[in-house]
Amino acid sequence: MDRNGPPMLGGAYNNNYQIVQVPGYVMILVEMLHGVRIIPLDGRPHLPPNVRQLSGSYRGHWEGETLVIETTNFTGKTAFQGSSENMRLIERFTRVDEDTMLYKFTVEDPSTWTRPWSAEVPWKKTIGPIFEHACHEGNYGLGNILAGARAEEKRAAEEAAKKAPK
Repeated sequence: MDRNGPPMLGGAYNNNYQIVQVPGYVMILVEMLHGVRIIPLDGRPHLPPNVRQLSGSYRGHWEGETLVIETTNFTGKTAFQGSSENMRLIERFTRVDEDTMLYKFTVEDPSTWTRPWSAEVPWKKTIGPIFEHACHEGNYGLGNILAGARAEEKRAAEEAAKKAPK
């Protein structure tokens, strides 16, 4: 399953989303792993059933003040909570106040569940930028770079101490 969704459920860290609307599209940037979804709002149909994508085929529209995104065409590798490639996901984004958006989603997959099920999560506004997610585990070069920088700082401090009046 794509860690960025859909559906978009938080992990241990980097759980911020940036949503930008431009004419005809909404873009959702996920801080964790830099996932980007570009959702058309122009009424175009989903991709043909034989075209499958890990994050699905998404299309959006507005129902009043609520952005509704329908996602279909998942692959068998998506497997959200055991779902099949036949999963259909409906997401709803509604701003409930200046600092809160309510994220609701409904999952349908008759191949997996006997009936659709839903969940909702309130999202609080975050002040500040979205940061790049970068892993450094096993990056021995980074340790060497830092060790070199500390050695240069030490050498510069020793030379400055030699030049300082006594």
